[in-house]
This record gives sequence, C-alpha cells and structure tokens, in this order.
Amino acid sequence: MFKPAANFQALLSTPFADGVNALCWERALPGDYAEVVRLLGPGEGIVALDEDRLRGLRPSDRGQAAVGQMLADLALLRDAGRDPVLNIIYGYPRDEEGGPVPTDVLSWHVDSAPVEADTWLCTYHGAPSEGLRNDQAIRKVDDPKIRAQLLTLFGGEEGEAFAEWLGENHYDLHYAAKPGAQPYSFGLFNLWRITCAWPGSPVPPCVHRAPATRSPRLLLIS
Repeated sequence: MFKPAANFQALLSTPFADGVNALCWERALPGDYAEVVRLLGPGEGIVALDEDRLRGLRPSDRGQAAVGQMLADLALLRDAGRDPVLNIIYGYPRDEEGGPVPTDVLSWHVDSAPVEADTWLCTYHGAPSEGLRNDQAIRKVDDPKIRAQLLTLFGGEEGEAFAEWLGENHYDLHYAAKPGAQPYSFGLFNLWRITCAWPGSPVPPCVHRAPATRSPRLLLIS
C-alpha cells in the first residue's frame, strides 16, 4: 500500500515498513509541460534528455518554468545520492515473443535488485504510471495454468533449475490483477518512491506498470 509524504525529506527518509511499499509526495507544479513536448518535436522510443538540450529550447515563460522545475528535480535527487534520468517517451518496446508471460513494462511488474534499492518516478506530461495493491495481484508464475505453460516452455520439471530459469527470464517479476482489483494512478507531478524486490526486504515490492503512450510522456526515473 502507499502512504503520503509531506515533503521531499519525508519521502527520502521514511522507512518502508508495516506493509507500506510506496511513498508519494503529492505536488502541483507550475509551467507548461505540453509546450516543452512540442518544442522537443517528434521521435521514437525512449530518449534521454540532455540538460543542455532542455536549456536551449527557448520556450515561453510558462515553458521555461516547466524546464526549470524538471532541472530542479534532477538536482534534488542527485544531491540525495540518486542517479536520475529525464526521458521523453514516444513509445515503449513490447515483448512480441508471444510467450505466456509478456515481460515489457506495460505489464504489471515489480523492479528488482540484488541489494537494497528503490525506484523514484515522476510524470510531468502524458499518462502516468499505475500501481496495484499486493493483495489485489498475483504473480503470473503462481497461476497454475500459466506455470504449466512455462514448464512446457522450459522443457523440464519443477525444481531449482526451473526457478533459476524463471528469474533469468524475469517471468517471476510479472503479475496479473485479481478480479475486482482497483489500480491507483501515480498522477501528474507527484514524486514517488517505491520498493524493489531485494533479498531481506521488510515489505513486498510495489506492483506497478507503465501506461500505453497516447502522447509523448515526460518521465523522471531513478
């Protein structure tokens, strides 16, 4: 479940505990982010935005306010020891192999890491990410029908080798929403910190997904 944070310091310092695996600093930001998208022009895929490119756009005052806010957020996260990237996303690569568990980011999934880690997200323009409570989600590899299909694809039997194969192919990171599940929106401008799957985590990882891109998306991620 997610919990609000009053400011950046609270977002940074609040520990994940008692089932809380997502923290949200809700914000209303100034500026015209649609103008920034128009000035950046058309493109394909996911493009990392260089800060010099943003500074060279020459937008209106409202567009400049949007650029200034995004640059300020990048600096805020860097000062906190993070490694943020600002992307303009025209479209996401899709898993087109046709297997029983699509592994692209439009699927409900969790992030993972070998050590303690979290993910930071903020959408400034376009459709925002969505989250799903853990009790409203099921790992696809735990669905008996899907697991049987994966065993056939693996060509072996249940055991350590099968579990390793699931991990190597990231199948164990993807989820399905249970009947009646109610996803929640990350919203525009809100800065989120969500948990990853890592050994020894005191809370389950945050189940989330990227949106289908109907218009270019400005996304800060770390």
